[in-house]
Amino acid sequence: MASRDWRSISSRPGGIQIPGAGLTSVSHSVEYGIPPMMRCSRIVLFFGGAIASFLLALAVSVSAQSPDSSPAPKSKTSKPDPQSRVTIEVSGGEKEAPVENASVYFKYVEEHAIKKNKTLELNVKTNRDGVAHVPDAPLGRVLIQVLAEGWKSYGRWFDITDPKQVIKIRLERPPKWY
Repeated sequence: MASRDWRSISSRPGGIQIPGAGLTSVSHSVEYGIPPMMRCSRIVLFFGGAIASFLLALAVSVSAQSPDSSPAPKSKTSKPDPQSRVTIEVSGGEKEAPVENASVYFKYVEEHAIKKNKTLELNVKTNRDGVAHVPDAPLGRVLIQVLAEGWKSYGRWFDITDPKQVIKIRLERPPKWY
């Protein structure tokens, strides 16, 4: 047996032979004993499964968006008409003089079937003629409150039945303090 140089490498399937040690080191992977065709089929199975799951997810999302499965029509609520506006005329005193620059609060409840009902409020001011316009006013029960400097505050519930309804409010002077 001839002595070998330490750089010589054996071509044995077990790995590299280290001279003088009499041992072989294991330098192969787990797939060393698997034939190449079987390794290829594992890769095909992996990517094939990934593609199949992607296509399944795509099919489910498309079927959820199909127009055939449209939800039931919502119950008709009183949506505001773009042309609708309630007019509030504010006058006061014995002479029915128009009250200028009065704050008019228009409060109503927007009802929801599932969520909590929402209370909405609009604040408008009267012009020189004592008239305030509430745009896109909803039909139904509303609370109208009027506050003006030098006048008693006013508040009352009204039923709005017409989208172009006119509401007349008469304010009174506050009582004298002695």
